[in-house]
Formats: sequence, structure tokens, C-alpha cells
Amino acid sequence: MAAPFTLDTTTFTDEAKRLAKEELREEPEIVKAAIEELRALLKADDTIHFRDDDEFLMIFLRPCKFYAKSAHELMQRVAKFKNDQKALLDGLLPEQEKDSFINHNVVNVLKDRDHLGRRVLIVNVGKTWDTNAVDSDQLFKIFYLIHEAAMLEPETQVRGVVVIMDFNGMGMSQVKALSPAFSYKLLTFIQEAMPLRLKEVHMVKEPFVFNIVWALFKPLIKQKLKKRIFFHGSKMSSLQKHIPKTHLPKDYDGDLPTIDYTGADWYPAIETHIDHIKQWNTYGLTKK
Repeated sequence: MAAPFTLDTTTFTDEAKRLAKEELREEPEIVKAAIEELRALLKADDTIHFRDDDEFLMIFLRPCKFYAKSAHELMQRVAKFKNDQKALLDGLLPEQEKDSFINHNVVNVLKDRDHLGRRVLIVNVGKTWDTNAVDSDQLFKIFYLIHEAAMLEPETQVRGVVVIMDFNGMGMSQVKALSPAFSYKLLTFIQEAMPLRLKEVHMVKEPFVFNIVWALFKPLIKQKLKKRIFFHGSKMSSLQKHIPKTHLPKDYDGDLPTIDYTGADWYPAIETHIDHIKQWNTYGLTKK
């Protein structure tokens, strides 16, 4: 990558190609047939509107392992979710949440990928999160904008993403902000309408009050996601069984330097792709 927070929209390493072939069935003949089938499905479907060039269709085909019907269903769910949440997502642009990104360190992205080449997102929902400055709707918008950017990276499309939920110092203000409505919205997005491979979710530094939040989330979590959620408490050695010390910052007892950067440093990487985000805003259910 040219700079720590430059989205890499072109690189596709030999290792990623091997992984794509092994895990996603990504071989020339399968890819060609899947793109043609998905394009035909979209042409026959007048309920949704998306671009249909090869590069764009790959965003949906990769997480669906090149099964065109599944990719088409994912696109339908994305369109439905955008419509269901249009009060939040209609016309959403990075500049609208610029203050949240730059001045409030709620969501961060590690500079480097982990040992498996995955992007690592850190969500600070403990004492770092000032819920008066950034409410839960704004937190969701930040998630959504980040996913719009991440989907542009071929390496990330194949390798997937990892989320570290850091609950350090969580109090009742954060518990109240993580409401049933937010829980439903976030989990519906992750499980139904996110065209990215979510590989692992790690809960760290959870205090006792976390149990209140977990009681809201747990009933909504499907088995596939449940298998990918891990609880570590204050035991960073437990986290390091999944992400080795060599790829973790000192904040999590890793070998890398303490995190000294925030959304202020990587926000420009999202702004750089404003045209993609504006285009994404036009996709969804067909207007009648």
C-alpha cells in the first residue's frame, strides 16, 4: 500500500488468488459463468437496480462463493435493507459524519492487515465512546461507510474482515446506547446485507454490565455468526490464539506499537472514494 490508510483497489496477490480458488471456487470458467448468470438474473429482475459490470458483480459473487443465485439474493437483501433504513442511509455521505470520524475515536482500523491478510476493525464501545457526541445511529453510519470502502479492495473481498469490540470501561451510558433497535439493525446488516466476509468478532475487556448488552444481542444471532464470536475478557492471551502478538498493537499486549492514530488519519481514504459512495446511494429497490 502506498500509505497506511490508502485503500488498495488494484492489488490481488498470488496468495489471495490461491485462497480464492480454494475457498471461493474462483476459477476462470466458474467466474465467467457466474457473472453471466448473475447479469441475466439482474436483467430479469425489475425490482432492484445495481451496476452490472464484471468488477462490481465480483463484490457480491465472492462472499457467495460464485453461486449466482445466492449473489442475486444478497443484492435483493442489500436493496431491502437500504430501503428499510432509508431514514439513516438515504444519501449518506462521509462528510455528514466527518466530526464523528475525526474528533471521536469510536471506530478505528489497524494500519496493517493481520497474519491472514484480513482487515481489522476496532470498535471502542467502552469509556472512549461519548454517547452524547456520537449516538448509536451515528455509530451505525460509520460502520456502513467503512463497509462501503472496504468492499472496493479485492484482497479484502477474498480474505475478509475481523472486528475487535473493545468494551474497556463500559458504563451505563454505553449500555443504554446499545439499544434493542440498534442491536436489531446492526445484526440484520451483518447477517443479511453486508457483502463482505466477516471472519471473526472478538469481544475484549468486557465488564459485568456487558451482560445486559449481550442479553439483547444473543437471541438475534444466527448459528453461522455465533461460531465466529469469541469472548476474551481481560485475557489478551486468549485473543492472541486467533491473532498472534506479531500482528496486534501493545493495546492488546501485542508486539506492534501502541495505537497512536484515529479516524482523523484514515478518514481521507474514505473521502477519496466519494464517487463510489455516491453511486452506491443510487442502488437498491427500483423506484416506482
